[in-house]
Amino acid sequence: MKLTIASKVTIVRICLIPLFVLSYYLCPGTWKLVVPTTLFCIASATDWVDGYLARSRNEVTNFGKFMDPIADKLLVEAAFVLLVSDGRMSAVSCIIILSREFIISGFRLIAADNRVVLAASWLGKIKTTTQIIAILLLLVDNFPFCSIGVPMHRIMEWVAVFFTVWSGVDYIVKNRAVLLDKE
Repeated sequence: MKLTIASKVTIVRICLIPLFVLSYYLCPGTWKLVVPTTLFCIASATDWVDGYLARSRNEVTNFGKFMDPIADKLLVEAAFVLLVSDGRMSAVSCIIILSREFIISGFRLIAADNRVVLAASWLGKIKTTTQIIAILLLLVDNFPFCSIGVPMHRIMEWVAVFFTVWSGVDYIVKNRAVLLDKE
């Protein structure tokens, strides 16, 4: 199997995850805000880059369709677990978000077993965007909003939860035929 440039970018995102985690634990002082946040931004940006490259070069592959969503989930879930472990994120919101991801992954497995391809929706893209914004605000301890007393990190955390649940329900409702047994 020859890897496309888009697939290589996806692999880079996966390789950045351990660096992100290590920097979160090992960087001292202010560097603990700067280095993991920078690595998370770079890794998040590769999601857009690999998608753009695959579509613009007409190189959409099964490897990319399989690994891209896994890379996204690994990155976001790693960030959420780190933030909960530090008490910077609510465990409840993390559990809701992780539960949705497991449910939809299981749903996709059933669809794949039935040879059904489930397209991503605009709600899924909003979900991902709000999760990334929430993670970034949580990583930087609500900067710059902390200076004006607005808990934007908490607001975005729960906005992300809202879109996570909404997109999950929407995904299942629109594709509920996948769950029907065919005899």
